[in-house]
Amino acid sequence: MSLLKILDDITAESKLLNDKQKPFKLWMPKRVVFTADAIKEPYGEKIYERIKGLGLPIEVAQNNRITGLRGKDERETYRIAKSTLAIVNTPPSAFNLRPIPPSADWQFHLAEGCPAHCQYCYLAGSLSGPPAIRVFANLPQILQNTIRFQRLNQVVSYEASCYTDPLSLEHLTGGLEETIKFFAEQPNTHLRFVTKFDNVDSLIRLDHNGKTRFRCSLNADIVSKRLEGGTPSVQSRLAALRKMALPKSLGGGGYPVGVVLAPIIPVPNWEMHYSKLLDDIETHLNFETDLTFELITHRFTPGSRDILLGWYPNTSLDFGEENRAIKRNKFGGHKYVFVKDLMTQLKTFFQNEISRRFPNAKILYWT
Repeated sequence: MSLLKILDDITAESKLLNDKQKPFKLWMPKRVVFTADAIKEPYGEKIYERIKGLGLPIEVAQNNRITGLRGKDERETYRIAKSTLAIVNTPPSAFNLRPIPPSADWQFHLAEGCPAHCQYCYLAGSLSGPPAIRVFANLPQILQNTIRFQRLNQVVSYEASCYTDPLSLEHLTGGLEETIKFFAEQPNTHLRFVTKFDNVDSLIRLDHNGKTRFRCSLNADIVSKRLEGGTPSVQSRLAALRKMALPKSLGGGGYPVGVVLAPIIPVPNWEMHYSKLLDDIETHLNFETDLTFELITHRFTPGSRDILLGWYPNTSLDFGEENRAIKRNKFGGHKYVFVKDLMTQLKTFFQNEISRRFPNAKILYWT
């Protein structure tokens, strides 16, 4: 190989990993509160020292209640809650894990709530009360509890990002590192988490044993820039995805990886915008890697729509019922999804385009 070719390869790699982006500032809460029980947990003490080292203001409650989250109206309550980090213990009921098809066999939670400001947020209506970010100080017990759900000679998968984006909090808690190291030592287990964040450097050095799949939530630039406030750019996320997927011999994390396209929204010229996104993914993953895709179209319930419009009254996201169909669940509730013809058009496009660019990748599901 010529010296010129080597220099070209190094330059190309540097560009992919260090695209000139406006530096993203990780979330720093304005208020950090520990409950009385949480501060006694060894992991709670670790979080305390970590946050203290960042110079953030810390309160320790006299009991196990978090107060002071409500404002004079819904917008002020949202603002107060989204700037609050509460360190609490998960309730006993959380140890009865629930299945979460098609994502994984079981779900468990490092935290609840997210510091991002996505105007389609799937957590709206899923979590009760003001949307403060709650981190669980009894994480070691939560992890040990997953052992009860393991099966002999059968791989069991666990989803860790149903109610939070764990990477968005990693600089404050270190919980994701603890979780990855725990699952690396468990037989027949598979950990999964998805993120919109790019602060992966602390995860690259970990010995994960191939037991964790790093999944990156991506969208067309036109969607992300309008609707995904408080998150790194799509290009920064792609660079993080590349870092995590690259073999350790090349300085990467060597993780199996995934792309979660969500929510897919048929904006004007959507084929062009999403083709550009798929081209960018192909450019960043231009090497052999264990890759999956999960494809999730935009949907909402009447309740989540009301909450989101209260949080984001000026949103450009279309919550109209035109081009929507009602999908009912077994509990009597319903959500609005795209009509059948549009869903078929979207599904055909993404399946064809992904299969053409990534013939060895698996599309896990379409919904």
